[in-house]
Amino acid sequence: MSSPRKVSDSTVRRLSSYLRILRELSSGGTETVSSDRLAELGGLTSAQVRKDLSQFGNFGVRGRGYDVSALAEELTRILGLDREWRTVVVGAGRLGSALTAYPDFSVQGFRILALFDSDPSKHGRRFGEATVLPLEELEEFVRERKVEVAILTTPAAAAQAAADRLVAAGIHGILNFAPTTLDVPDTVHVRVVNLAIELEGLSYAIREDGSRGTGSSGGGPDEE
Repeated sequence: MSSPRKVSDSTVRRLSSYLRILRELSSGGTETVSSDRLAELGGLTSAQVRKDLSQFGNFGVRGRGYDVSALAEELTRILGLDREWRTVVVGAGRLGSALTAYPDFSVQGFRILALFDSDPSKHGRRFGEATVLPLEELEEFVRERKVEVAILTTPAAAAQAAADRLVAAGIHGILNFAPTTLDVPDTVHVRVVNLAIELEGLSYAIREDGSRGTGSSGGGPDEE
């Protein structure tokens, strides 16, 4: 079945959440799940679950719900996780090395082939199955190994130059952990992971809960 031309990022994130829930249910021996139960486990509404899934087809059976294994298989295909994605990490610092050694990436199909760094003292080190290589070898490696995804963990000042080299080598997608905005062609997909922003959002949520608990108004009404 064909998927829609354009799906929002928020919908894709929810599909990823559904897939994780389905895999947990499957590992626990659950064979079917209702939209109500899937919504409850995902912190959503059943209407939202049905709306998200209906964009890709009719997966449920009225009165029975969703077949857990079959739906997980479909979401795996929709998310492009039914194949191997050749991946490199640029920046072999603490974050880059930790991400490379993270085992769930390979489980999800993202095979990290190598790390690249400009620091000669790091060259030759191994993290997981990947070795740190000189940054000068980046373009040739990406082209020869047909790498499609890069994880960027360089300092902000070095991120754009690294992205330019990746784009020139033919990379298709960049997961950017560097705290800066990248300028890349429309043909290259970028996803940003800013840990500081996530922590700031968490601190705001905690503060708001504390303010409500003490009766603080916290300002005027919300505005769109």
